[in-house]
Amino acid sequence: MIKNLDLTALRSFVAVAETGGVTRAAGQLHLTQSAVSMQLKRLEESLGQSLLDRSGRSIALTAQGELLLSYGRRLLALNDEVWRRMTNEVYEGELVLGVPHDIVYPHIPGVLKKFAAAYPRVKINLVSSFTNDLKRLFATGEADLILTTENRPEAEAIRLAEVDFVWMGAPNGIAWKTRPLRLAYEKKCIFRPIAQKALDDVGIPWEMAVESDSAMTVEASLSADMAVHACLRGTLRYLEEIDHRDTLPKMPAMQINMMVAPHSNAPLAQELADMIRAAYLTDKPLLNSEMSTGGLSRRSA
Repeated sequence: MIKNLDLTALRSFVAVAETGGVTRAAGQLHLTQSAVSMQLKRLEESLGQSLLDRSGRSIALTAQGELLLSYGRRLLALNDEVWRRMTNEVYEGELVLGVPHDIVYPHIPGVLKKFAAAYPRVKINLVSSFTNDLKRLFATGEADLILTTENRPEAEAIRLAEVDFVWMGAPNGIAWKTRPLRLAYEKKCIFRPIAQKALDDVGIPWEMAVESDSAMTVEASLSADMAVHACLRGTLRYLEEIDHRDTLPKMPAMQINMMVAPHSNAPLAQELADMIRAAYLTDKPLLNSEMSTGGLSRRSA
């Protein structure tokens, strides 16, 4: 009697093996954890083999699981190829891109327009949030790509750029001269403790004049010369860099990094990652330099 493998269960098994856990696999597959666990159990029962070693703190593959993973990748790749070819869905899919709100400009709008021109049937969900929140989404498989602003990124992160970290305030403002120095930040901003520590290290007293969940509230307060703010150069459009003549501490440069989830809609995710990397390599906004050109190629240089 001929028996057939359950490809849905096989896809869940491969996702668990490649992401390292049921939670990430569930996020990647847009399923509940219980659904993924049930599919794994059904697959093991149908084959009469134990595929996962659950004795340790993390999930590992048994010898039979390693063998099935090799076959499973090939079977799923062939299944997906047949489906795309027969249904003309070569470039369909959905990607979740997470970007800290302060680095959406200048590159991301142009990259997204370029990607949409190359893949008009691919849906991109842009999530703008804080670096720590985006890393949590990435860890649970809810984001395919994220950008981060941090100097100690994960080992798999790709460094895109290094940007000066400077003090910003209102044009012709005087808030930077006050003591205690009045600061304005969002509550979850990763730059907030960096600025506070830099001031502590040089003995400059400070106080939080404005703390909010809204970036617009913080920017409005800074524009009103109520406080100052250390951030990436060029990311606050209505403010100016403070010429404090070394009366404020010099801030360390900050890295912009990118993380791409392994095997999450891999070809499309890698294509978008290539475009983002190319935009940072050119060190110029795609919004102005490429959005007006016609006939954009599918792959970046």
